Amino acid sequence: MRHPPPDRRSLLKGVGALGLGALTGACRVGPASTTDFGGGDGADRTLTAVIGYGNDGTWDPTQTASAFCMAGNHHIYEGLLDTDPISREPYAALAAGIPADPYATTWRFTIRDGATFHDGVPVTADDVTFVYDRILDPDTHTLAKSFFATWLDGVRKVDARTVELVLKFPFPEGLARLTLAKVMPKHVFSRPGAWDEAITGLAVGSGPYRMTAHHPKSNTTFEAFEEYNGPRPPAFRKMNWLTIVDAAPRVATVSGGSSAGAQVADNIPYANIGQLEGAGLTVAGGAGMNNLFLMFNTAHKPFDDVRVRQALRYAIDTEKMVEVALKGHGTPASSFLDRANPSYRRARTVYDHDPDRARALLKEAGVSGLEVDILAVNVSWIVDCLPTIKSSWDAVGVRTTLSPQETTAVFTKLDQKRDYQVVAAASNPNQFGLDADLIMHYNYGPENLWMGYTRWADDPAAQRLFRDMARATREPDAAKKKAMVQDYIDIVAEQAVLYPVVHNELITAWDPRALTGLRAQPYPGINLLQARWA
Repeated sequence: MRHPPPDRRSLLKGVGALGLGALTGACRVGPASTTDFGGGDGADRTLTAVIGYGNDGTWDPTQTASAFCMAGNHHIYEGLLDTDPISREPYAALAAGIPADPYATTWRFTIRDGATFHDGVPVTADDVTFVYDRILDPDTHTLAKSFFATWLDGVRKVDARTVELVLKFPFPEGLARLTLAKVMPKHVFSRPGAWDEAITGLAVGSGPYRMTAHHPKSNTTFEAFEEYNGPRPPAFRKMNWLTIVDAAPRVATVSGGSSAGAQVADNIPYANIGQLEGAGLTVAGGAGMNNLFLMFNTAHKPFDDVRVRQALRYAIDTEKMVEVALKGHGTPASSFLDRANPSYRRARTVYDHDPDRARALLKEAGVSGLEVDILAVNVSWIVDCLPTIKSSWDAVGVRTTLSPQETTAVFTKLDQKRDYQVVAAASNPNQFGLDADLIMHYNYGPENLWMGYTRWADDPAAQRLFRDMARATREPDAAKKKAMVQDYIDIVAEQAVLYPVVHNELITAWDPRALTGLRAQPYPGINLLQARWA
């Protein structure tokens, strides 16, 4: 999944460029070779991983939602607290401990003794306040702001190693969100142009691994940070993460079907599960929020009419999509949330396959002879699903063409405010967390970039939704908050502006003869902080 950052002032000049800073000792550019597949002996050999998503998104932790870059940043940076990749329970990372009272409106954190950045400079309270001030700055638009600004009033320095987070109201869910505020060195990223360099690969953290080279559309390499003294010490001397978006070469690389081999790969196609298991690999799935969504441009007629959006939803044969494209590893969406989410409730409006209703809605809206071009990302499983959408829409008289492109290209067009009709892409807010308030604000915040893409934020239904979301965030009673969230998700379902078609299972494969401690996660990417050589 990739969601481009809200502040795009320099991305277009940076995407696809190496752009690593000249900071001595912080991040050096390695050789152009991408063929370091498991070289070395014993503990010194290189771990090779294959990621089925592009590595050319922004690496700025306050901005990125790139699956590759987020996964890499979890190994490079630390938050005051980080979370378990599966349970999402918070643990002390850069901080020495977790606040005793999650319902308090002031949380105090002390930086752990001896914590240093990759360039050898000690981590201080100034670095913590530097990052939080950027996130909360009203004049700086970051993706992370939507996760913090509603409940966090500010962060103040107590002494050189201590900070206090001041909350607007009790918000225990915020502890798990602190992993989304990766602490970055002020002396590096306060330099002119440094945030632009962060987009294209400047990465200096305090985590267990340091970036050693970054080649967009090819690979990113890491090595163990020897001075790391935190709770997740590095187990691999070197790592080489390959970006292989096309399914066949990705599977070949992890299966031993190519001259170069990898020990772990994510985004495994369902059709290859048996093949990889037969080759002795462990293949496991994680079910969660991962979804194929459709997003309509409501400024492009007739998609301003909710009946048209609903008609195109009802037209899709989602059961066929699950059976044919997903090989049974998915479910048609019955809410914005997946069924395993603690806040899930079946929405009032569920788009079960109903072509007659679709035709009736189009007729009621006065629409005939509609021609639609679907601008889609080229993520392999999304491409597998597109023919079902086309055949379903063609069947109700909507002439449909498919235009799959690289993810970066799709979102660059959206960032440039180019006209479009419908976008089909993959999304998984579980990358950021599990709580429904976070998930919904990721897509539907009043100043959210997604709402800019849809041109829907000024619609009266959107304004009502935003008011309901704000009230739910402040509700102290957990049961009442859950009910309020479920109620406003009904508005999201009915309006069908940005909404899932199916939720699917993500498959990870690894060689158990080489690795232990791995777990399949229900969102894109991998987490190797608890993995070890077998």
